[in-house]
Amino acid sequence: MPKNFDIDNVDLKILSLLMQDANMPYTEVGKKVYVSGGTVHVRMRKMEEMGIVKGAQLNIDYAKIGWDITAFLGIYLDKSSLYNQVAEELRKIPEIVNIHYTTGNYSIFAKIICRDTQHLREVLHDKIQKVAGIQRTETFISLDESINRPLPFE
Repeated sequence: MPKNFDIDNVDLKILSLLMQDANMPYTEVGKKVYVSGGTVHVRMRKMEEMGIVKGAQLNIDYAKIGWDITAFLGIYLDKSSLYNQVAEELRKIPEIVNIHYTTGNYSIFAKIICRDTQHLREVLHDKIQKVAGIQRTETFISLDESINRPLPFE
């Protein structure tokens, strides 16, 4: 699959607007980039088919609904060749919201969200550290998220 897709500045402007406000109607997006709402729809569908747009999601403040702990885990594997197997097992743990295969000290860097420190301990001890292939983990608790924004295209 090629790295440079056939997209133009109109596509980038559409993406930029929708990353700022995914609820913006296509007709309004079209007005701002001087195309019809139908054109926005067609271009969005094209970018979904190309795998550029992977869907839409709500941005939730988990702390406001009782999930107060966000932590990052550095995960050491027994062997880096176990990554796919371990990643598949980690996908089964709902508290893990993303994982990255990384260079550096850790083979995997993961983000998890838990209700409280007791829940975090249970997830670490009863779920993550029991996954075959994980040698050990290092936990970093987030005290505050200061920036969470989309990449600007302009």
